[in-house]
Amino acid sequence: MQPQTDNLVRDGIVESFWAEFMSYWRRLPNSGMFVGLFVAWLCLFQFLGNGTFGYVNTSSLFYWMWRAYNSDVAELNEGHGNVVPLVVLGLVWWKRKELFAVELRSWWPGVFLLAGALALHLGGYILQQPKISIVAFFAGLYGLMGMAWGPKWLARILFPFALFAFSVPLGDLGLAVTFPLRLFVSGIVEFVGRNLLNLDLVREGTQFTNAAHAYAFDVAAACSGIRSLFAIFFICTAYGYVVFRKSWRWLAMIASAFPLAVLGNALRLLVVVFVASKWGPNAGKAAHDNTLLSILPYVPAVIGVVYLARWLQRPFPTDSQPEAKP
Repeated sequence: MQPQTDNLVRDGIVESFWAEFMSYWRRLPNSGMFVGLFVAWLCLFQFLGNGTFGYVNTSSLFYWMWRAYNSDVAELNEGHGNVVPLVVLGLVWWKRKELFAVELRSWWPGVFLLAGALALHLGGYILQQPKISIVAFFAGLYGLMGMAWGPKWLARILFPFALFAFSVPLGDLGLAVTFPLRLFVSGIVEFVGRNLLNLDLVREGTQFTNAAHAYAFDVAAACSGIRSLFAIFFICTAYGYVVFRKSWRWLAMIASAFPLAVLGNALRLLVVVFVASKWGPNAGKAAHDNTLLSILPYVPAVIGVVYLARWLQRPFPTDSQPEAKP
């Protein structure tokens, strides 16, 4: 009986969500125009979205993005891009009552936003810069919503939509901060390992070994925390928006991303170095390649975000009035 009951509950939730979704959709003016232009916009970037065929042989910008998010090259893998659209859609649905409380009307100046996005994509296509085309795609979608539903809708949806900026892969640009971050994390691991854990640990730049040079472990670019840094920054930004809109506490949540990312990544590297120093290089490599340990940087980050939010929710002497709930 339990599986049948679970199915009934699940079907009821789906039906309730779909009924509410359709009730909101029917309230949108110019929905037919928006859908038609949106499909045409999708087709443009599907068939003429990518002008670079040397690395990914496809004309689809969306496939290029998917390859960037799920690259086989660890240093360039930016898997958080896969979940950005889901988070944005979730925040839009969370704000649905606020969005539909404004005046919804057609707005012809939205054409200029769309035209500017089209020109931006043309430049990115000619220059073979898909990242520019990604910005153009989302800018054009923003313009389409303006054309269909007006400037007040655009103002209310600005922040959730701005999170699509995390959909732009950094690629080589992310490597500009990788080396300093590698050195910083390596220094933390060295200090904790030698002074607190009493490990036989020798560091040369970003490479770790022991006094006998029985093993060597290098903090590679993929291990620097660059991926977890941007993923955690995304988490802090979105979560802070939900909890602390229009407050300095939101900025505090965003600022916490860097120390939380560094802490989590240093913890993972410390585990790998500890295992290698105690049980040899093969054991260290096994710990480095372990799937569960690969998500270790996110554990203190998520816990830290939750507890920081709870701490920030308490009243401060500088507060002139109680925090307004979203």
